[in-house]
Amino acid sequence: MKRIIPIFITIALLAGIILSSGCAVYDVAVEERNVGDYANDEKITLIIKKEFLEDDMVKYMDFDAATYEGHVYILGEYENHAQVERAVKIAKGVEGVRKVTTYILPKKADDPACGTMDNFDLYRRVTMRLVDDKQIWSTNIDVKTIQCNVILLGIVADQKTKDAAYTHATATPGAKSVKSFLTIKR
Repeated sequence: MKRIIPIFITIALLAGIILSSGCAVYDVAVEERNVGDYANDEKITLIIKKEFLEDDMVKYMDFDAATYEGHVYILGEYENHAQVERAVKIAKGVEGVRKVTTYILPKKADDPACGTMDNFDLYRRVTMRLVDDKQIWSTNIDVKTIQCNVILLGIVADQKTKDAAYTHATATPGAKSVKSFLTIKR
């Protein structure tokens, strides 16, 4: 009986993920993580984002989180260091978190060189370059842009894929820098 309960919990989590996202089934099908790890990572990310939303110090629209095999990445822009410390504390307080890595830049006031639309356009162009490369599973690579800096997240199958993703991102016009947090499947 004790073994059945975790199975039902995993199935319930997967059902929630599937119902909340039309792409979830496809994501799980091509994902480098097993279904249980994927579900656990999604649960951790959702809890962190919920905590960010409810926290008065952390501004939800300025911070994002992603989790891969218990390793949480917090990305965004901060107004003061206390926000960063609070975001990290929130993430570390979630069950299942093994490690927290940040990529958080000081918030800039109205940067004419890179506004919101520039970030969206950069995201679109990098993503399209990855999708157009039929040699890699681009769905395993999450692209984020902050102040026209590209951040690559995810778990990929091999070094070739990791290198190709980095090359595509650095070759995209408008990218000030590229930070790859891509890891290779163990």
